[in-house]
Amino acid sequence: MTGREDKNANNLFFLCSLIEYIGRKTKNHRNVVVNAIGKDGLQHIFNLADVYHCENMDKLVFELTEKYNMVNGIFDNIGNAKYAVPTHWDIGKIYKRLIIDVNKKDGKPIIDILSEVYNSWLSRKIEDFNGSVYYESPEYLFQTYLLGDFVEISISAN
Repeated sequence: MTGREDKNANNLFFLCSLIEYIGRKTKNHRNVVVNAIGKDGLQHIFNLADVYHCENMDKLVFELTEKYNMVNGIFDNIGNAKYAVPTHWDIGKIYKRLIIDVNKKDGKPIIDILSEVYNSWLSRKIEDFNGSVYYESPEYLFQTYLLGDFVEISISAN
């Protein structure tokens, strides 16, 4: 392990942040971005994230949207936001933590879990910047993802 996180966690953080950035630039729901890139493409980006993070994000978005034939959508959660907008890095961290927590529970490959999380009901809640889901604790997001809905849960310190 080099740095504060292991390489896979850092690569996942970059990939999730990139997905958010592409979604903002193309005005697409994040699952649209994930599905357009596909699992093989996501795995490729994940494996080379330590190289891709040196690239200019706008250049990388241009190349990826061209490569995966992504068209612009109409989902503008940034333009429609009434409050302060979290950065793409902030949202990337939320997804990274959730995906790692799910992986610890079920052991599926990271890219499979990433695809499931981004295609879940919770992803639509996270990308609603007029709500407050992205402010919830990682444990709360993990538990509600597992339960399939927002419910009142008790999280113990033990």
